[in-house]
Amino acid sequence: MSWFLLLLYLLLLKLINITMMHIFTRLPSSIRCSCKDNRLLNLTKSFSTGSPAVDTKQKRQRRNEIFDLEKKRQKEKVGRIEKISVSYKGPPENMEFVMNRGISTPYNIAQHISEAIVNKMALALIDDTTLWDVHRPLENDCTMQILHFEDQDPFHVNKAFWRTCSFLLGAVADNAFKDHIPVSLHSFPPPNVKSGSFVYDVQLGLDSWVPAKDDLRTLSAEFVSLAKKDLPLERLEISSEVALDMFADNAFKVEQIPDIASSNPGNTVTVYRAGDHIDISRGPMIAGTGFIGRATITAVHQIQTDLGQFYRFQGVALPRGIMLNHFGYGILEDRARKLNTGRLPNQTDDYFTPLGSSSEMAS
Repeated sequence: MSWFLLLLYLLLLKLINITMMHIFTRLPSSIRCSCKDNRLLNLTKSFSTGSPAVDTKQKRQRRNEIFDLEKKRQKEKVGRIEKISVSYKGPPENMEFVMNRGISTPYNIAQHISEAIVNKMALALIDDTTLWDVHRPLENDCTMQILHFEDQDPFHVNKAFWRTCSFLLGAVADNAFKDHIPVSLHSFPPPNVKSGSFVYDVQLGLDSWVPAKDDLRTLSAEFVSLAKKDLPLERLEISSEVALDMFADNAFKVEQIPDIASSNPGNTVTVYRAGDHIDISRGPMIAGTGFIGRATITAVHQIQTDLGQFYRFQGVALPRGIMLNHFGYGILEDRARKLNTGRLPNQTDDYFTPLGSSSEMAS
């Protein structure tokens, strides 16, 4: 008799579950939105569907057109192809390569070595001193080593990984909100793995938005979806004039560009592209988004600055292949929820002290 009651109970649970699913799928999409105010966060808009807001789509399209034209112009400027000698140092053995100046990249050299090296290489080290993006053309005779997450000291790779995560977090924030919410990306502080979270500071046309847990889960899903596309990180060095044209729709970037350019030889600005998202960063970044494994957008904090109110988006991630149990990863998530005290927008110091906090938080 007890077995019969148990079976009846299980069948009843299944029936209730099917009924609830049927009801839920018939609800209007506005009711199914999980955020506290479903007028704000566009939970149905994602990179996987390719359906961003029209205005955002137009801005991105314009930036990409400028990026492509400048990339083509620089490639044509190379003119007659000159050869350079590249000495590869590393497994499976040291090798010598003759490559094309201004065209060949560390990635191309890795393709000549083995598929394993291609899949492993996150960064390159040139002449034992200079960190180099994997897809950045080589300019002179040099030695080259590959850097990866399994290095004995992956300090530089980890920093590039954190920087890339901030870059992608900006991409997610830029595309997350409905059309009537103004979104202006500002910047992210220098990557600091010890802080426990990667960051992007964004100004929103909202006074006091507090994301619900479901909103953060949705943002996390967008971030992971973008990472899984295994997009290459393209680097392009452009003049300040081209940069101002590229980011003409973003007042913060327009203000930043002259200062950035003045600190670089040739008055240039470095931009990166992953998919259709383009942003300013001095780099370097990892080879592609596919190196990002488990990831969570953990918090969005309101911060007050001289420029007004911003929202600090924060997250945590592990490189692909790095395994951590649920308990251990949960500790990382809890830490990443705390306000990251990295540099504020328009601030010169590396850290700030939140109101009501001791100065130890900024140490």
